[in-house]
Amino acid sequence: MRKPEEWYVSGTTELFAMEGAVAYNKQSKSIRKIDEETFMDTKEYKDRVEITGVKDFVLSQTMECGQCFNFRKTDEEEYDIMAFKRPVHVKQEEDKVILYNTDIDTYEKVWKNYFDMDRDYSEIKRCVCLADDKLVCAVEQKPGIRILNQDFFETLISFIISQNKQITQIKQIVKNISHNFGEPVIGYNGETFYTFPDPEVLNEVSEEALRECKMGFRAPYIKNACKAYTDGCLDEVILRTAPIDEARQVLMQIKGVGEKVANCVLLFGLGRREAFPVDVWMKRICEQMYFEGKDTKKSVIEEFAVKRFGEYGGYAQQYLFDYARNNLNL
Repeated sequence: MRKPEEWYVSGTTELFAMEGAVAYNKQSKSIRKIDEETFMDTKEYKDRVEITGVKDFVLSQTMECGQCFNFRKTDEEEYDIMAFKRPVHVKQEEDKVILYNTDIDTYEKVWKNYFDMDRDYSEIKRCVCLADDKLVCAVEQKPGIRILNQDFFETLISFIISQNKQITQIKQIVKNISHNFGEPVIGYNGETFYTFPDPEVLNEVSEEALRECKMGFRAPYIKNACKAYTDGCLDEVILRTAPIDEARQVLMQIKGVGEKVANCVLLFGLGRREAFPVDVWMKRICEQMYFEGKDTKKSVIEEFAVKRFGEYGGYAQQYLFDYARNNLNL
């Protein structure tokens, strides 16, 4: 095998050896990878992975926009996140994202996709603003929102729980479910976290035990969703590829899943970026911004969004929702 090329970084004592697309720092034992498409620089150290050159991403804007519930804020731009049965501690410093308690292989296989790092959000924002110049201010205010790629089953359960609940309440119920029925795993600084339970495990939990997690009337809905999943009625591959109207109708066969919850699951748990969830708040937002304040059916709003934003509907919805929540008198 050819001996890897070695070099010192100009002006430093850092000696690197190149093997393929990965560089190894021979002093610090760190691993460095340059993404040829995004130009993000990923380095692995003993206790963390650092990604520099990150654009169009603000950790807090992404985590706090109502799309996920299994996380805890620990400081400004710093979070503990549990996803895909893995805990990770994430911190952002300007264009640098630091992930503790992980390695470069896990980042490449799990967290890179979770944070949607391979997608060009500059182009997405350009297309959204071209589709509707009313969104220019919304995009400018929250330019760092990304849509996470989350686990389908956990997303389904979380959004069934979300009905008539505040985000803090949803997060607590998700935490209760994980603590009561998930598995303990060791995270950052040796802290114990709990995984979200597998469908087969949750399917065996009694309705009474689910109610003890403070989910109330949603308990039988969760039981129904677990049964549908474990019985094979919710084929994730089909839901990701079928015409979106068909996929939505399949999800709406589950008790407690209406159009809004189905669209949230499609958008956040199945990668259907064209989905445009319309809840009471989004209805008011669209009525005020697009329908002269007149009462408008949700179906009309959804039809409007499909025509206006097309494949970018989910992104437009996120920018609209966050902008309106902070700027419009609703």
